[in-house]
Order: sequence, then structure tokens, then C-alpha cells
Amino acid sequence: MRWDVIGLVIGWTLRIFAIPLAVVGSYSIYADGWEFALQTYAIALVIAFGVSQWLFSKASGFEVSSRVRDREAFAAVALGWPPVVFLGAIPFWLGGMFYGPFEFMAGEATFVEMMSGALHAWFESMSGFTTTGASMIDPSTSPVCSGDFDGDCIGSQRRSLLLWRSLSQWIGGMGVIMLGLLIFSKALGGGMALARAELTGPTVSNLSTTLEGTARKLWAIYFCLTIIEGLVLYQFTDMGSFDALNYALTTMPSGGFGTSDLGIMAFDDSLIESIIMVFMLLTCINFSLLYFAISGRWGQVWKDEELRAYLLILFVAWLAMAFNLNRATDYTLTESIRYSLFQSISISSTGYSSANFSEWPVFSQFVLLLLMIIGASAGSTGGGLKVLRIRIAFELAKREVIRIIQPRKVLAIRFNQNVVDERRIWIILGMVSSWMVLVTASMLTISLLEPNLSLTDVSSVSISLLGNTGPALGSFGPANAASTWADLSPLSMFASTILMWLGRLELLTVLVLLHPRTWAGSS
Repeated sequence: MRWDVIGLVIGWTLRIFAIPLAVVGSYSIYADGWEFALQTYAIALVIAFGVSQWLFSKASGFEVSSRVRDREAFAAVALGWPPVVFLGAIPFWLGGMFYGPFEFMAGEATFVEMMSGALHAWFESMSGFTTTGASMIDPSTSPVCSGDFDGDCIGSQRRSLLLWRSLSQWIGGMGVIMLGLLIFSKALGGGMALARAELTGPTVSNLSTTLEGTARKLWAIYFCLTIIEGLVLYQFTDMGSFDALNYALTTMPSGGFGTSDLGIMAFDDSLIESIIMVFMLLTCINFSLLYFAISGRWGQVWKDEELRAYLLILFVAWLAMAFNLNRATDYTLTESIRYSLFQSISISSTGYSSANFSEWPVFSQFVLLLLMIIGASAGSTGGGLKVLRIRIAFELAKREVIRIIQPRKVLAIRFNQNVVDERRIWIILGMVSSWMVLVTASMLTISLLEPNLSLTDVSSVSISLLGNTGPALGSFGPANAASTWADLSPLSMFASTILMWLGRLELLTVLVLLHPRTWAGSS
């Protein structure tokens, strides 16, 4: 393992991370004043620059001509997340979103509350950068809304902190490392290895002759769609500019953070929901297909088997839930169609809620749970197992059944009219199997740490955390999720952050990272 290479990647990651942090800090000067901006954002900026400079000095002997190998790439991406999350948590802790040292020195918090606040800030930051969307902001955790507070706890937070919270999801959606490829892939080399480690999905599409070109195109699409959504929400709805910006920043990465306790439900506006649905759907589609669509290559888009399978799954889930809600609840037919359509798209994307689906009939909740597991398309910002993997695993199972019936028949698994390499097939099957094992282990861990939770709570939370969905079912549903997360034991909270991290890294990165040979030797 070449630690100088890993240090250089992490150093550049922290240096790039400091840019959006500085932007939010500058906004805070305008919105909150110099004193608050300095105490909240300056320390994180100093640490980011200081640590990055130290890592650069340690890697000063690194040869530009050498290349980042796969194991260095996977290790750098995995190890790059904790420092980013740590630095991202500092503003939440120092800015008063959670109990911190300033509340402790003022006598407004005990030492235990201050340390609990550090854990809450870490949870919020991890949820942001992994695009999970689970929040800890609650009257029991935030000094802003403590005491007899009876209002909107999230909405009462400093705007700069809410903006940083939303921006953390936007950065995490595409990946900090992927952003760095725009700047330092030529200097580092091995950019494709870094991209494979950072991006969700089994493949990285070549949209250009160079990796920098591919990264530039992907980020251009991501940035432009964010701007378009924000403008549309601001111009055509009753959303203010701040809300429109924040929801655009959290929709495109499939994040789910909102600017109020109720999130999307606070607006109760079908037009807002419709606009957000369009962009949520786009986030669940492979970004390469979005590029083909923009380029006018619609034939390649419609021929994509994963896209067709994903849209079919959504359509069937929508109709099934609409029928069930109309039959088993007080919803009108229009309301049933509206809420089921929004939630079927959202559950594999942002985790936004237009209705309290934790109170829906069991059948509809079960459909949502299946959609959580399936997730979105490979190469999108959505979570879950990914439609491509499930499709190939299904085709493999079908092939083995046919082989039992017709042993001499030679069958190849095809995807998009191309034969899928056997090695890739078994890698995907291994990842699906590993994901199932990880979910089971997570359920056992959470049920052991939190014996009072129901089976619905434990199973949906495990799937939600590993799929980076956010809201779950039962008591972790959209109506009271924050207070429920806040009621967890410190050990459960920390375990939840590990699950979010594992879910965002993708199983291939995790398995490579855990393999002993990854760390063996230096060659």
C-alpha cells in the first residue's frame, strides 16, 4: 500500500472540500455577522487547509508519472470520507445547531450534553454527505428549540447552517473525489480507478476521450439540472429563493434534507410535488443516459434495458399503491394517485415525503420497502442495490434453472444486446449476496442495541441506512423521525453512521477495503 498516494488524494479532497465551506462561511458573514461566521466556519477551514498541506508535504516525493492503482483508489475513497464528515460536522457543533462548547461555556449545557452534541453533529454530517437524509434536529438535541419550544425546529436554525447542511448533500451526491478528478486526475494518474471507487454502480461510462472530460460532462449535467430546478421552483411556485435553492441542492443528489420539520409536506402543493418528482426521476436515471438525451441520442436512451426495467417497476408500484390507498384509506382517488406516485419515486431517490406513509396500509408499506431495496439505476445518485444488479442476478437464476432442464444448452446472459462477462456476473452476484449479509448483520446489531424497537423499525431502518434513503417505516417514518433518531442510544447512533458510510461506499469498495491483502506490503 502506497500511503503517499493515499495521502495526496485525501489532501486534495480536503483542499477542494474547503471551497464550498468557504462559500457558506462568506454567506454567513452577510446573514449572521462576522463573529458567528468566524466561530462556526473558521476552525473547519483552518483544519482542512492545515491537514491538506501536511499531507502534501508527506507526499512530496510522489512521482507524477506513477499511477493510482485500484487498491490505493478504493482505500483513498473509503478513508477520505471520515475526515470530510468530521470537518462537515464542526459548523453544526460550533454553530449551535446542536449543543456545543459555546453552550457549555455559557452554562447552557452540561459536559455530557456537549459531547452528545458532537455525536449528533457527526450523525447529521454523515447523513448529509452520504445523501441519506436522516436528521437529528429535534427540541431534545438542539439548543435553538429547547425548553417550551413549540414550533418548527429545523426552520428555526441559522440559514447558513441549513445551507451548509443542504450543500453537504449536493457535494456527496456526485462525490468529493469525483469533483477532484476535474482538477487533479492528470497530476495523480489512475483517475479511472478513483472514479470506479467513488461512483455508484458497476461501471463508469466513457463520455469523453479523457476522464477529465467525462467528469466535466457529468458535473455539468449535475450543476445545470440543480440550477434549472431551483429556478423553476422559485419562478412557478410559492417557494421563496432560499427554499428553492435548498430543495434543488437536496433533490439532485437524492438527499432529502428539508428546510422545515415537515419538509415537502409543509407546502402541501401538488405543483411543487410535480416539479420535484420530475427531477427526482432524473436523479434515478444513469447520468450517461441523461447526457445521451441532451445530445439528441434518444435511441440509445430508450434501448437501455435498465431504464425500461426501472420505469416498469415504478409504474407497477405506483398503480398497486394507488389502488391499495384508495381502497383501504380515506384518500380520494386523486389523492391516492398523487401520494403514491410521489412516494414511489421518492423512496428510491430523495426520501422526501408528501404524506405520512408510516400510517399507510401494510401492503403499501411493503411495496415501499421493496422499492428501498431495489433503489435506482446504476450510475445515478439514487441508492439501493440498483436495478442493473437485481436484473442480472435474476437472469443468472433463470439461466441456472434452464440448465437443470436442458444441461447441454449454452446460454449467455445479455444486457443491452451485449453478452455480460462471466466474471462481472459473479462479481455482481457476490455484491448482492454481501448486501443481504450486511442487512442481516445490521438488523441483528440494531435489534440488540435497541430492544424496544419493533421488527418493522429494525428492518426498515437497516435497509434505509444501507440504501441511503433516510425516512423508514414505523416510528422512523417521516412524521417523527428526528425525535426517534434522537432517542437512540449513543452506540446505536454511531452504528447508524457506520451503516450510512458503508451504504454510500458501495459494497465493492468495502470488500476491497476489508481484505487483508489490500494493506499487505508496499508494492
